Amino acid sequence: MNDDAPRMSARGLKKRYGHVTALDGADFDLLPGEVMAVIGDNGAGKSTLIKALSGAVTPDAGEITMDGETVRFRTPADARSYGIETVYQDLALAPALDIATNMFMGRELRRNGPLGTALRLLDKKRMRAEAARHMSELQIGIQSLSVAVENLSGGQRQGVAVARAAAWARHVVIMDEPTAALGVKESAQVLDLIGRVRDRGLAVVLISHNMPHVFEIADRIHIQRLGKRVALVDKTDHSMSEVVAIMTGALRVEDGDSDTPVVVDEAAAAAAGLET
Repeated sequence: MNDDAPRMSARGLKKRYGHVTALDGADFDLLPGEVMAVIGDNGAGKSTLIKALSGAVTPDAGEITMDGETVRFRTPADARSYGIETVYQDLALAPALDIATNMFMGRELRRNGPLGTALRLLDKKRMRAEAARHMSELQIGIQSLSVAVENLSGGQRQGVAVARAAAWARHVVIMDEPTAALGVKESAQVLDLIGRVRDRGLAVVLISHNMPHVFEIADRIHIQRLGKRVALVDKTDHSMSEVVAIMTGALRVEDGDSDTPVVVDEAAAAAAGLET
């Protein structure tokens, strides 16, 4: 497909929970092979946006497309059928099980022949080999795949979750705050890992509150505020202070426009370290 055409798009997404409007006509665009950061204050609607894109919630209105085709995700399984995998903040790993078992959870390989068909015995040897291959391709250094996940460090657990998503994703990997509970060294390892996932040709959606991490790894930044996208910017066109000011409403830019932002709130812009 044309690399200039979005891999995934959304237009006019709306979602209400009772009297609360979580999404108020939100748009979204993700190009093939890019890391798109999604940022916004608490209550901006970014979590609901991501849940809509991953099939965890169904929007009340609006449209989602994959490679130009309109899709409707009623469950996460629907999204996975279109090549979208999600790494949740809690990682969704089974701590007592080993790495290979976690990699194939819900997608277990059966032995060939009657042992696999009638007795439904698992092909653990093949799952370990496949898991080792995926971990190696992403340069995730864990000595033994037979170790229980609960015995891994936080960064290693994140690596297992990302490797599982990358192994099964065909188009998009969504990551929810992947460095939130990690130290400096482990965060750097995870950011490197995200770069390697992108280098494999997968598009990555990164939800993060950590602005230095966003500016280190993201190609573009989707800024969410009051239930909609208020800006889609290239990080090379805006400083970190400008992006924060746009997020908080101190500055305004036209959606998708990378021209100089307009000051809306001089006091808030000054607090963000901008000259007004």
